[in-house]
Amino acid sequence: MHTWPGSAYPLGATFDGSGTNFALFSEGAERVELCLFGERGAETRVDLVEVDAYVWHAYVPNIQPGQRYGYRVHGPYDPANGLRFNPAKLLLDPYAKAVEGSIRWGQPVYGYTFGDPDSRNDEDSAADMMKGVVVNPFFDWAGDRRPRTPYSETLVYEAHVRGLTQRHPAIPEEMRGSYSAIAHPAIIEHLLKVGVTAIELMPVHQFVDDAILQDKGLSNYWGYNTISYFAPHNAYSATGHRGQQVQEFKGMVRALHAAGIEVILDVVYNHTAEGNHLGPTLSMRGIDNAAYYKLEDDDKRFYTDYTGTGNSLNVRNPHSLQLIMDSLRYWVLDMHVDGFRFDLASALAREFYDVDRLSAFFELVQQDPVVSQAKLIAEPWDVGPGGYQVGNFPPQWTEWNGKYRDTVRDFWRGEPQALGEFASRLTGSADLYEHSGRRPVASVNFVTAHDGFTLRDLVSYNDKHNDANGEDGRDGADDNRSSNFGVEGPTDDPAVLTLRARQQRNFIATLLLSQGVPMLLHGDEIGRTQRGNNNGYAQDNETTWVDWDAADMPLLEFTAALARLRRDHPTFRRRRFFEGRPVRREVGRALADIAWLRPDGTLMQPEDWDSGFGRAIGVFLNGGGIRERDRRGDEIRDRHFIVLFNAGDDIIDFHIPVVENSPDWEVFVDTAGERADSAIVKPGDVLRLAAKSLIVLCEHPRAEAAADHSVAASLAALTPTTSPAHAPSAEMRT
Repeated sequence: MHTWPGSAYPLGATFDGSGTNFALFSEGAERVELCLFGERGAETRVDLVEVDAYVWHAYVPNIQPGQRYGYRVHGPYDPANGLRFNPAKLLLDPYAKAVEGSIRWGQPVYGYTFGDPDSRNDEDSAADMMKGVVVNPFFDWAGDRRPRTPYSETLVYEAHVRGLTQRHPAIPEEMRGSYSAIAHPAIIEHLLKVGVTAIELMPVHQFVDDAILQDKGLSNYWGYNTISYFAPHNAYSATGHRGQQVQEFKGMVRALHAAGIEVILDVVYNHTAEGNHLGPTLSMRGIDNAAYYKLEDDDKRFYTDYTGTGNSLNVRNPHSLQLIMDSLRYWVLDMHVDGFRFDLASALAREFYDVDRLSAFFELVQQDPVVSQAKLIAEPWDVGPGGYQVGNFPPQWTEWNGKYRDTVRDFWRGEPQALGEFASRLTGSADLYEHSGRRPVASVNFVTAHDGFTLRDLVSYNDKHNDANGEDGRDGADDNRSSNFGVEGPTDDPAVLTLRARQQRNFIATLLLSQGVPMLLHGDEIGRTQRGNNNGYAQDNETTWVDWDAADMPLLEFTAALARLRRDHPTFRRRRFFEGRPVRREVGRALADIAWLRPDGTLMQPEDWDSGFGRAIGVFLNGGGIRERDRRGDEIRDRHFIVLFNAGDDIIDFHIPVVENSPDWEVFVDTAGERADSAIVKPGDVLRLAAKSLIVLCEHPRAEAAADHSVAASLAALTPTTSPAHAPSAEMRT
């Protein structure tokens, strides 16, 4: 086949309208063959003879979109020195922008003979391997505008492409479980009703279905097993046509943007699907094993594993770093996504052994003019030593706040000594983020996520029920911080059902009233259950799919109402931390921006955080003390709020403070449902808070118009000494 020299940049297969340029990095290769596959599987091999800076390349005229291809890389096979070249194994281009087919598991896709890990196996794997596909890069983005929603106005919705859409009755069956289904008007309408501003999709990079799961009749549902960092997963395409998943994905993004919804991708740059030294040879292992993977210093047959999956990407190598950065830029520039959530992000910070937040990866992100402007969310832990790094990522990053999840769960299930910690998490976790110059939005708050119980299961099960996963109950977390309230799993007991429903409302209300960025797990707003399975990674079935026909509509309406409350009132989405000091609103008048209240209506004192008042606490939020300006430069003002929490098992009498110029208060939320919305509460009234309940009081509109607009003397005189800006965490008190 006639070829031209082509270019070493960009890497991958790049169609220019007339032909395609192919470029592959391999420092250790001695020869590289480009393999082109015809409609019936016939293979044509083309030697890449041009090499620049270890990039092998050629331009092939007349190669059009839809062409399937792969590589065979020749070189030494010496596992003890980290070299695993084997031209018998067809290799997927790490830069492939689309992938066709799947892997047929068996001896041919392994570089060694079963039973002898140090041997070399020369069976040809082409017939058993997925192939890269040349794609058409052209797409009509006309009219597409990124929402660019500020973090302070963001509500994230973690969702799975198939799980969210597979059982939706309004979506045609042939479209369910696809990118097109996410873009369906029924899904977009639901997201907007819930107040979602950003959908965070679980992995959509092309991933591999593990052989061990297939042998059990299961599959890799979650998708944390990436093999290509540029290609949208082909099984999520409704069309099924070669390479069309790229166009379909772009159409989904365009539709979501038109509705004002950002697209965030859950990305897995810490490891690949090739596993440990006993894993298959699919791509990077056969292209340049030592460059792409972290190998053990004393024996390079073995892989360093910070992820629990067998290998870790070698972010010390410039070509591995380039792969990650090129991928991120591609998804922003070409696919128009708005941000990324980095799975096990601590692994990317490990330059040597310890976690180093100033590693090369973070330095590259910091200076990159494209990636640095996207939303960057870290899962701030991995399974290696010192891997739990909540609060320790660089300033431009936000983090999944695992401490928020644990504290809020403990508070509402009545665990002792969680009161001060709960207050800190409610107000944005300043103890975790303020020291590095970050703001409340650095905390992505969540109660549930894909990994663990759903919200309904959190209040229905004490223990995990993972028998269907085939791991004899060894998988999944044992520390769920959950409560079944007397009955494990389904029940007809009306008292238990009432309490479970109330607890779901408590969790959702707490999440949406907390400072920071809230994240909902898909289906929690309609009561989705996995029947106690807290590790649905292998359950691509009705266990994990959202059952829209069984939707809890009252819970949906409650969630939508709380999302509107958050959207309409900047008091609950401040861009700066509370300070606790008085703010002047009128001449001679001042009011603290936050005050913590005891059930008797007086102020919490420092010693109260340890002595405690059962499981009840109130917080006054000064809508006039936000100390921020809007985009036009005008001062942001809001109404005052009081939020009352009772996580105990008994009714609590809560006294509404009586001070000079006290306003009347309007009930906005009562998770126990014992008061109608808009009920009026006067200063000096005693509210009976039901067990396990939350009430939100808002300054009555007539009080908002009052001249002096203060809650008066005792609150006006507050100082940080008597009312901490954010309650001390358990660690701080210790």
